[in-house]
Amino acid sequence: MQRRALGVLFCGLAAALIVTAAAALAGAGGEARGWIVAIAALALAGWLGSLGLSAFRS
Repeated sequence: MQRRALGVLFCGLAAALIVTAAAALAGAGGEARGWIVAIAALALAGWLGSLGLSAFRS
């Protein structure tokens, strides 16, 4: 049961990071710092999402 809870937690965090990336792109106005934050947030979201999905598979 704890693995499922970790999967939900990691997928939720990944979703929050995707929203953060979208907000960074929308609010940056084409500046480089928005792209940097968005890329970092998407990289972390991908990592946490993969951890979450692997918790559901096992």
